[in-house]
Amino acid sequence: MASGADQFSLRPDPRRRSTGRGAHVHPTPACLESALRRRAFGRALRITGVIDTGELTGAIHGS
Repeated sequence: MASGADQFSLRPDPRRRSTGRGAHVHPTPACLESALRRRAFGRALRITGVIDTGELTGAIHGS
């Protein structure tokens, strides 16, 4: 996750090497869509504001 002024970006970290808070989601489109629909990332990461999921969505749909 990268952040800046109430805007957050979710990034995949398949090697689990990034520092900071993270959230696990199965790398399947169905699980991603469910997490987005339930707004699970905001709760799991304890953040409010805009969450850009483009990079994560691209990685999951591209895998």
